[in-house]
Amino acid sequence: MAVVAALFGAVAPVSMRWLAPMLLVHVVWTALFVRVFLRKQPLANWLVAGDVAITIALCLAQVNLVATEVLVTGSSWVAGLVTMTVVMAGVTWRPITAVPVGLAVAGAFAVGVGLASPSQSVLSTLGVHLVQLLAIVLLMTLLRRSAASADTFLRESARAEISLMVERLRREDELRQVGSIHETSLHTLTMVGFGTYDEPSRTLRAQVATDLSALDKLRDHPHTASVPIALDALLDEVAERATGLDVRRRLTPETVPGDVAERFARAVTEALANIALHAGVHEAELSSGRRDGEILVEIADAGQGFDQHRLPPDRFGVRGSILDTMRSLPNGGAQISSGDRGTRISLWWRP
Repeated sequence: MAVVAALFGAVAPVSMRWLAPMLLVHVVWTALFVRVFLRKQPLANWLVAGDVAITIALCLAQVNLVATEVLVTGSSWVAGLVTMTVVMAGVTWRPITAVPVGLAVAGAFAVGVGLASPSQSVLSTLGVHLVQLLAIVLLMTLLRRSAASADTFLRESARAEISLMVERLRREDELRQVGSIHETSLHTLTMVGFGTYDEPSRTLRAQVATDLSALDKLRDHPHTASVPIALDALLDEVAERATGLDVRRRLTPETVPGDVAERFARAVTEALANIALHAGVHEAELSSGRRDGEILVEIADAGQGFDQHRLPPDRFGVRGSILDTMRSLPNGGAQISSGDRGTRISLWWRP
């Protein structure tokens, strides 16, 4: 829109020698924004910083780019770009950066107008830009706080859901154990009742001892976190609930303590959520198995990678829900490898 307005308003004293190259640079930078939009990528700092630099240059060169009639009204195409640049800065950066940048852009616009028309007052236009800056900074501050609260709520909800899944699988395992013990004990008592053993039997004694030991164990540890559950069944359910992803699974049957399974499930849930939100793909792979005595779970995608060392502070999921969750587990760990060809997250635990 700025380019079209600039071309239609290209009357004296506008210089095409200035206008053409400046608009070309602006069009190229706009194409980079379109590329980001089509790929659903977050705005990169360098992209917004370049936009700021281009807008400041356009502001300072208004004497050669904007007709005097439009300059006087304060409705030039450069003024529109100032508004968009201030908004972009506020959306991308925290107030500590966005405010100085916004003031610099607004100041450059005022200086450019002063150079082009020294008698022209820019106080009203400058005031509009300052109000825009204040509004976008306040809006983004509220949105970021709301997003942080929502993220916390969703993390707690995910943890509660995983805990319920783990508890359900644990109860199913306990019921299977109870059913198995019941059938075995009942079989032993039935044989005794029918007189199968009419004299002391070493086999009967061993079977009764086994049944009593199993019953004692079930009585003494009915609901401990160490009760084993099927990790493959839990991960299969986690993958099934992943939103917006087709998760291909290669899961090896494995039984682990309940608290270990819960850590794996939390990390896998967060990893799949990150893929759906940030990787730009709709497919992922989830595998589990044994490696050098360790239980290994891997999540992989072919999307756009990221640098985990340059993640913003509000991206708690990777650090807290994946790395810290697994590394705080005794004999557990996690590693992330990411690049242009995708991301692979490895989670492990040694029994």
